[in-house]
Amino acid sequence: MGNQELVKKIIAKNRKVVILRPVKINDAEQIVEAVKTVIYTGAYIQKEKPRTVEEEREFITTMQNQDNMYLAIEIDGTVVGIARVVRGELEMKRHIGLFRTWLAERAQGLGIGKEIMTYTLEWCRLHQLHKLCLTVFASNGLAQKLYERYGFVQEGIQKEQVKINGQYDDEIFMAYFF
Repeated sequence: MGNQELVKKIIAKNRKVVILRPVKINDAEQIVEAVKTVIYTGAYIQKEKPRTVEEEREFITTMQNQDNMYLAIEIDGTVVGIARVVRGELEMKRHIGLFRTWLAERAQGLGIGKEIMTYTLEWCRLHQLHKLCLTVFASNGLAQKLYERYGFVQEGIQKEQVKINGQYDDEIFMAYFF
């Protein structure tokens, strides 16, 4: 089942129209630019350097070919964030997905995170996933609370798994069961 049909239009807290839609090949440049700002301003992204535009195009194609979710969050015609679900590659793990997301700073605090979660869970149901996994840093209490509100449960903690700005942080593993 393709995900072309899953497009949502919402109104953010700042009254702007936000479109949640599958990523297209021609979004590659905007994604690369947006991820640069997120890497340089945010501590919670697990990425140290952006892909090149060509690498991003290849990634988009791979995501589409493997029936994974790759969502663009768009405001005023510009991609300001993404969310993705990468399904298990082995047949024995096709029922699970790994969730990742980020939003540029200007798109944070506008209620978009909730909409991303709703969209993602709907996509997973349409694609018959049994379990959705994610990790969140212990210091990112806001994200943790959001995931818990949506029914994610904690599965484990890796102590001092990351070092951000000279500080060790735990990585919390969470999952949602459909």
